[in-house]
Amino acid sequence: MTQFIAYIIVFLLAATPFLEIVGVIPIGVVAGLHAVPVTIIAFIGNMLTIVIVIFLMDKIKVWLEKRKQKKKEKSKKREERAARIWKRYGLPGLAIISPILIGSHLVTILAMGFGGTRKQITVWMTASIFVWAIVTGVASHYGIDFLFSKTGGSGFLDGLIEK
Repeated sequence: MTQFIAYIIVFLLAATPFLEIVGVIPIGVVAGLHAVPVTIIAFIGNMLTIVIVIFLMDKIKVWLEKRKQKKKEKSKKREERAARIWKRYGLPGLAIISPILIGSHLVTILAMGFGGTRKQITVWMTASIFVWAIVTGVASHYGIDFLFSKTGGSGFLDGLIEK
């Protein structure tokens, strides 16, 4: 039952904006969970919220405009970085780099503002998150496996699961 709850936590963390799969997957593997289900669950959690953001984009734009009018701030550092990447590499470049530098949820919103279509953004964000999930899952599996073999550890959840 504890492992099931741990996988639900992985899903929720991956679905949380600004907690990207490149961070959630290694945490799940270090916890002692299997890399393949952690990678799949984190991918699904992250993509679910991306699809929700894309689907609700019109309402998000209205909310952001109201928020912007209240604060009357200029664009933030992340938005400026995203705009530079958009101008130079377009949607593919922005989608690929998003989980590391900017955040996939923010990039989804910004890409819609920069003129990307829902279909284009969905395709590129899915591809990007899929690739990053696989790379992170494989690296976490072998990296943590190597670490555990050297230290004799087996994950910080093992003590909880055995009880």
